[in-house]
This record gives sequence, structure tokens and C-alpha cells, in this order.
Amino acid sequence: MSDDKLAGQFFDAAIGLLARVRDEESAAIAAAGAAIADTVAAGGRLFAFGAGHSSLAAQDVVYRAGGFALMNLLAVPGTVGVDVMPATLGSALERVDGLAGAVLDSSPATSGDLLVIISLSGRNALPVEMAQNARALGLTVIGVTSVAYATGTRSRHTSGGFLRDHCDIVLDSKISIGDAELTTDGIEAPFAPASTVVTSALMQAMMATAAEELVARGIEPPLLRSGNVDGGHEWNGRVMREYGDRIFYRH
Repeated sequence: MSDDKLAGQFFDAAIGLLARVRDEESAAIAAAGAAIADTVAAGGRLFAFGAGHSSLAAQDVVYRAGGFALMNLLAVPGTVGVDVMPATLGSALERVDGLAGAVLDSSPATSGDLLVIISLSGRNALPVEMAQNARALGLTVIGVTSVAYATGTRSRHTSGGFLRDHCDIVLDSKISIGDAELTTDGIEAPFAPASTVVTSALMQAMMATAAEELVARGIEPPLLRSGNVDGGHEWNGRVMREYGDRIFYRH
């Protein structure tokens, strides 16, 4: 089996998953976009959280060209990326009880804000506790997860629940348990994960819907432009000044 054939199989798998979330999650995406627009219109703040590789999709909507200036990363030290040493520490921290509560209590997030929590499995203590505590504080919680894990694995949280059980809105990435799309003779483990592609697409679709909702209400979406195009820095400076009290990645 050639590399070209495997590459094509991966693209086909990813495209198939993208088509599924487009068709099957349209109502959830619309609800999530409306909730974000509601929060922006009401003067609330936006946050995104993900641990491990789920943090990639969270970072993808924070401080980027074409994105909402108001989206802030809610970072849990040691869990955001593989730069922590050893890298396995991040996985261990996801299973620590009490960590999410400590982070939320020391963050600027408060009642009326919105938090997007990304966790592929949704089974570890950190995302479950993050969702529970955020809702208790009065935040709207959107979960982006694979619902398959909630039916095919056991929760690692003391409640026995999964992320999907503690969210106002759930977007299902449709990723199968194990997050690997390909198998072939001569390779013992499944490989080629697609969760980053699909989850990032869900996030961008959700934000596009939020922009559409705001325009329909007569509100200009607080978008950033690329700093590599003429006028981008001036545009972004205006947006940063106008919404400075709702942007936390500059402080």
C-alpha cells in the first residue's frame, strides 16, 4: 500500500467527518453561534478552554485574523500544550480533581460570560469539573466533544458524568473512540487522527454563525484583521481600544 493511497484515505475520512458535522450538527452550531452573539451583545466576555491537543482548537479562535477579538484562552498551566516537561504531565493533570475550580476562581470569568470547553473524550476530571463550576458561576457553557466516548468508555470524574452532561449546548465531533482514522497491514496501531481538523472546523463554523447573528441584530462583529495586510494594525488597534475591558490576553 503506497503513501499516496493512505494520504487519500485520510483526506476522504476527514471530508466524510466534516460532511457529517455539517449536516448532523447544524442545529447545535446555530444554537452555539446564537449564544455567543447573545453574550457579545449583552456585554459579556468569551473564553475557550481545551487541554492537550484539544487546546489546539481553542487557540485557533484566540487572537487571530478573521476571529473575534473578544475570545480569550482560559489556560490551565501545564495542560495547554506539549511544551510542558515531561509532556505526559499534561495528561496526568487532566485527571486531577480541584484544578478546574482553582483556575476558574482566579480567572476573570464571571456570570454572564460564555465558555467553550473542548475535550475529545470528555471523560477526564478537568473538563467535567470545568463545565460544572462554570455553570455554577453563571456562565453559558458550550461543549465540543465526541459523544461516542460517553457511550463507549467510563468517566474518570467522581460524578461518573462526561462533559456532555454539564453543558448548555453540545457539539458532537463524531470522532470515533481512539481518534485514529487509518489502519493498514504492517502497522499494529491505528493512526492518522482527525479530531483537530474536525474540531477546529466546528469552532470556526460556530464563530461564523455568531458573526451572522450579530449582523442580523445590527451589531458589527468585533473581528480582527491580519496584521500582514495594509491597514490591519490600525483596524485591530481600534477594536482593541473599543473592547479593551473584555480582552484579557493583552494584560
